[in-house]
Amino acid sequence: MDPSRDLDRIVSELNARPETDGDESSDTAPLDRWLAALVAKGGSDLLLVPGAPVCILHEGGVRNIEAEPLSGSEIEAIVLPALTPHALQQYRAGQIADSSYRISDLGRFRINLHRERGQAAAAIRALPAKVPQLSELRLPAGIETLSHLQRGLVLIGGPAGSGKSTTLAALIHEINRRDARHIVTIEDPIEYEHAHVHSVIEQIEIGTDAPDFPTALRAALRQAPDIIVVGEMRDIETMQIAVAAAETGHLVLSTIHTTDVASTVSRISDSFPVERQNTIRQELAMALTAVLTQILLPCKTGGRMPVAELLMMSYGARQHIRHNALQHLHQEITLTKKKGSFTMEESLVKLVSQGFIEREDALLCAIHPDDLEILLKAETQARSARS
Repeated sequence: MDPSRDLDRIVSELNARPETDGDESSDTAPLDRWLAALVAKGGSDLLLVPGAPVCILHEGGVRNIEAEPLSGSEIEAIVLPALTPHALQQYRAGQIADSSYRISDLGRFRINLHRERGQAAAAIRALPAKVPQLSELRLPAGIETLSHLQRGLVLIGGPAGSGKSTTLAALIHEINRRDARHIVTIEDPIEYEHAHVHSVIEQIEIGTDAPDFPTALRAALRQAPDIIVVGEMRDIETMQIAVAAAETGHLVLSTIHTTDVASTVSRISDSFPVERQNTIRQELAMALTAVLTQILLPCKTGGRMPVAELLMMSYGARQHIRHNALQHLHQEITLTKKKGSFTMEESLVKLVSQGFIEREDALLCAIHPDDLEILLKAETQARSARS
């Protein structure tokens, strides 16, 4: 069957559904129609913001799919019926909730219902049905090395929407199709559903299978896993258990909202009370095996292109973490190139020279713009010498 025709049929069926005024469990028709439009147009997120029309994010830009603005009460009434019972309780208690949502024949979605300026708002992401392969993500060469690690803590940093979870899922998929391992993932909600290939993969969803990350993580340690995936490092208890698990021989992979290697390490240690920060730095220095950070930039050929930085841990990097000299971690990336490390600036230069991204975009997002200028100049001179 032609996939586009099948999608057209699904969208038509959802658009034909009558809007109901019944109870919470039946009143998702408007949301279902908007999500069908999101998928049909190839968008990544549905945005419901009070005072604004219904919008989608498409290739980094915002597009309206309806002209009339919504009120906060309308958003709340439309989104609440789609929440799981746990998420509904979460929202009523704290005015913010994350939930998974599935529409038959259309796919799975991640709902974030929150408040802004005293009113309800929501961001809803379409979750891919297929786990991507690393080769499909156009990430810098060398990241596949992370799938061969046997133990330690691997952190993937980046801002929201930078593809951290996708990279993490692709690494797990790489392990799954190659190795016979026992993998436990803990997510809120589950983003990618993994099939058992060579590995056995248990996927724990917070709110459905466990009440919170620390509880799920403690339980996972009793399940004899080789690999533990923590969807996000959100609280110090989760961080503490994850670091301890990595120290005792497990491979632990997780994501965190940061922009570079140094800020990734400091985000963990600075989350703890001052009197505990030195201790956690000592533990982190032993547990960390690799730190990857990434962002997405507009690609000249369409879509967005990942740009990344990778530090494979070394004795020098561990010493810098122990002594809280995190400003020196950048130079450790250069010193550990033979282990697979590379800087954000090196990644940017390759993409500029290959014609994927604009020089101006590269300079705007560079962590060390002076280094980038030097590398770009050297690349231009090398190209001139070759010609």
